[in-house]
Amino acid sequence: MLDAIAKPGIFLRALTMTLALAAPPAHAFEAVTAYQPIFETAAAKTITLTGHDLTVEQVIDIARNGAKVELSPEALQRSADAYGLLLEGAAEGVTIYWFNRGAGDQRETVIFSGDPTTPENSKLLKDQQLARFKGGVNRGYGPELQEEALVRAIMAIRANTMSYEAASPQLTHMLVDMLNKRVTPVVQSRGTLGEGDLATLGNIGAAMVGEGEAYLDGVRMPATQALSQAGLKPLEPFAADQAALISTNAYAQAQAVLLLEDARKLLEWTDLSYAMGLNGMNSSVTPISAPVQSMRPYPWLTWDAARVMDMIKGSYLFDEDQARIIQDPESMRASSQRQGSAWQAWADLRQSVLLSINSSDHNPAVLPGLTPQSSPELSTPQFMKYYIKGGPLSGGKSGYIFSNANWDPYPMANQVEAFTISLTNLGVAVAQRIERFRNPFFTVIKPTDALKPDERKDIPTFDGYLPTDLWQELADLGTPVTPNGQAIVATVEDLEGQTRIKTQRAREAVDISFHLLAQDLLTASYWMEIRKAQNPQRKFGEAPTAALEALRQVIPWHQAASERQKRPLGMVAYDFMQENPASKFYSGGPQAPKAAAMPAAGVLPR
Repeated sequence: MLDAIAKPGIFLRALTMTLALAAPPAHAFEAVTAYQPIFETAAAKTITLTGHDLTVEQVIDIARNGAKVELSPEALQRSADAYGLLLEGAAEGVTIYWFNRGAGDQRETVIFSGDPTTPENSKLLKDQQLARFKGGVNRGYGPELQEEALVRAIMAIRANTMSYEAASPQLTHMLVDMLNKRVTPVVQSRGTLGEGDLATLGNIGAAMVGEGEAYLDGVRMPATQALSQAGLKPLEPFAADQAALISTNAYAQAQAVLLLEDARKLLEWTDLSYAMGLNGMNSSVTPISAPVQSMRPYPWLTWDAARVMDMIKGSYLFDEDQARIIQDPESMRASSQRQGSAWQAWADLRQSVLLSINSSDHNPAVLPGLTPQSSPELSTPQFMKYYIKGGPLSGGKSGYIFSNANWDPYPMANQVEAFTISLTNLGVAVAQRIERFRNPFFTVIKPTDALKPDERKDIPTFDGYLPTDLWQELADLGTPVTPNGQAIVATVEDLEGQTRIKTQRAREAVDISFHLLAQDLLTASYWMEIRKAQNPQRKFGEAPTAALEALRQVIPWHQAASERQKRPLGMVAYDFMQENPASKFYSGGPQAPKAAAMPAAGVLPR
C-alpha cells in the first residue's frame, strides 16, 4: 500500500477500480453519471479481425472484457491494397472524393494535383491531416459517453471495417494498439445525425494525435500522457486518413451490438420468468404444445413455445387438477407469441448488424483488383473516369474508387426500431399478466386460502402501481422516431438516419423491460410459493425450481421486515437478473431457427 501511495498513478487506478466495484451495475435503474470502466476478464484472449467474420460475442469480449485484437494477414493486405490504390489514383489524375477533391459541398474543390508522395504534396497532406485530426477534439457535444465498453466497441468495429478503406498503415496499427493498451478516448455522445458518425470518430482521432483527453486503464488524463504511459507515439496521419477513420457508422453499430447482447439476456429471462409464471398461475399449458403451434408454424414462435415447454418439463402442470381452469387470461396465453416475435426481431437485427460490422460503410468505396471486365458497367465511359490502371504506388494493381451512399444505415436503422416496437408489444403482455394474478377467477384461490395465519407474516409484498408506471414509460419508446430530411451543408446532405437516437431508445427500452420483468419475476416466484404451500409435493420443472431457489437467497420468502433490504424489492430482483443470467438455470433446449447465410463483403454477384 505504501508503494501504491508513492506511485500516484497506481493508487488512482486502484481507487478507481474499487469505486467501480462498489458502483451499481452499468444498467442500474438509478441514473449513472460516473465513468464505467471495464473489467478485463478476457485480457488473455486475442481476437483476429478479418473484416468478414466478426461476431457480436467477439465485440463484447473486446469491448466489455478487455480481449486483445490483431488484424489477419488478409485484412492487412486488403488495407494495404486499398491505400496503394488511393495513392496511385491521385498520381494518375483520377478525381477522388475526400482526397484530391474536397468533401461535402467542397467536392468539386481541387485540394492537390498529381502524385501525393512528392515532397510538396506530401507536406501538404501531412499538415492537412494532422490539423484535421487535432480539430476532432472540438467535434461533437456532451454529455460524454460514460461506458468505456461502448467506446471500445466503436474502436473494435472500426478496426475491423477500416480494413476495407484506404487507411495508412500507421493509422491501421494505431487503432489496434490503443485497444490493446486500453487507451480509451473521451468521446462526446452528440453530434452525429446517424449516418456517418463523423464527430464521434473525430474525438477518437484527436486522442490518436495526443489532443484532448483519454482514459488509460480507466484513469482519466491528457491524451498525450495516456499515449506516452502506454508506450505509444502520437499518430502521424497521411493521405486520406481522417476520412478513412471517421466515415463510418461505428457508433450506431457499437450501440446495436451492446443492445443485442443485453436484449438476448432480457429475452432469456423473459422466457424463464414466463415459465415460472405458468407454474404460479396453475396454468393450462395447451397453448404452447407442439400440436397447437403446428397449426400456425411461425418458426420463432414455435421455437419459443417449445423452449418454455421444455423449461416446465416435469411440472405439476401436466398432472390432473380439477381446480385448473380451461384457459388462462390472454396475456398469459399469448406471451409465447409476443416473446417469439421479439426473438424474431432480435434475430433480424442481429443478422443486419453482423453484415454491417463486416463490410464497408465508407465514402468513397475503394475497390482494388477490379478491371473494366469485372462487371458490365465498369467499361462504360462514366465508370472509366474512375478507373485506376495501376502503377508503382499500387504495386501494379488496378481498381476503381467510387462515390457512394454506403454510409446510409439502412436497413439496420429500421430493424433497431422494429426490435424496440417488439419489446413494447411484449411488455404490454408482461404488465397485464402481472395484474391478472390479483384476480381469483384465474388463480382460483387467494393467497390467504393456502397460507396459515402464522405463515402470512414477513412475506414480501408489492403493489400494482409500479408495473403500470414502468409499462407506460416503455410504451412511449414504442413510437418510432419521425423520419427527417433537414437539408444541411449547402443542401448537399439532406437525409438523416437518426441512429444515435434510435439505438439509445432501444437500449433504454431493454433496461426498462428488465425492470418490468423484475416485477413479473417477483409475482411469479410469490405464486410458486403459494402453489407449494397448497401442496408441498408439487414440482415446477428444473429451471423454474433452480431460479426460485437462487432468488430466495437474496429475497427470502420469510424474513422479518427489520432484516429485509432497505430498497425496493424490484431493484433487488433486477440486480439478481443482471448478476445471474437465465442461462445459468436453463441452457440447451430446442435449437433456434437458422438465419440465412450472410454474403461476403466486396464480392461481386456472378
